[in-house]
Amino acid sequence: MPNETATEIIDLLFQFRRLSDPTEVCSAQPCELCFDIHRPKIEYWINQNEPIHFVILAFPAKSPNRQKVLGSLPDLAERIALDFLRSMCEHIGHFYEPGARITVCSDGHVFGDLISVSDEAISSYRSDLEALLVDIRAHNIDLYSLDDAFGAGDFTELRRKLEENYAATVAELRQQIATSPATKTQFNGIHRFVFEDLLVLRPETSRTQLRLASKDLAYQIVRRSNAWSRLVAEQFPSAVRLSIHPQPCHSEKIGIHMIRTRDNWLTPWHGVAMDDGNSVTLIKRSTAEKLNASVVWRNGRPSHFVAPHLMRTDSRVKETVS
Repeated sequence: MPNETATEIIDLLFQFRRLSDPTEVCSAQPCELCFDIHRPKIEYWINQNEPIHFVILAFPAKSPNRQKVLGSLPDLAERIALDFLRSMCEHIGHFYEPGARITVCSDGHVFGDLISVSDEAISSYRSDLEALLVDIRAHNIDLYSLDDAFGAGDFTELRRKLEENYAATVAELRQQIATSPATKTQFNGIHRFVFEDLLVLRPETSRTQLRLASKDLAYQIVRRSNAWSRLVAEQFPSAVRLSIHPQPCHSEKIGIHMIRTRDNWLTPWHGVAMDDGNSVTLIKRSTAEKLNASVVWRNGRPSHFVAPHLMRTDSRVKETVS
């Protein structure tokens, strides 16, 4: 029965739900409305007997803040996150034979100029993501970026097209932030990230000036991000929307955790993977270094951190750390 299968699929997704307010009643026990918001799109694919199609705006580029990340290219954090998405699609195939597929709508070129990441670095990040998908055999995941939407060209011009056709004005965004708790939460989260990065990237500037600058940048980032979201919704109208940001219980998007973390907003491109011997957790690089963790290198590049006690107990780790 489509209805029962849809419920199973949504129930699986809710096991990894990233909520903006974990204290809400529905966080512990999802209500019928939590399910009903997403049921029609999932049933659409079931009725077609085709893989459930998910889209997620994610994997833009590594943060330029080296207190958060190890470098500019994907590492173990991205590998684990993509492998989670791959396995989730395969898990759905256990009780719905066609399974599922995910389109990762990479938004790096959408706002890279605002976060001090070059288009060249973003393209290199995407190329490595493509290689990583091949390496983990994620045939059920594909990538979609700004140049896929508008065609190859100068990214400055592509961003202009995006704004011209899909972006709200700053005044409209301010109104949305004032009236929509979800938009306000999104803005506050982005504002926090931008301020943290500017503290490192512009150490000579006062905190007061940085707060003002980060707020202006956050408006522009959210404005473009929402424009990209509108374009994606237009291109993939029947897809089930996932999100890397925390979402309200009754949002049209399902916020999901792709890797274990204590920070509800942290993502693989804003953090590092830390292996404590029992599990791998996403944290900031500065936190790992304060714990005296060591960097593991793979294929000539920094991959992740391991806890200090593993250095004493696992000889295989000793050979790969610095």
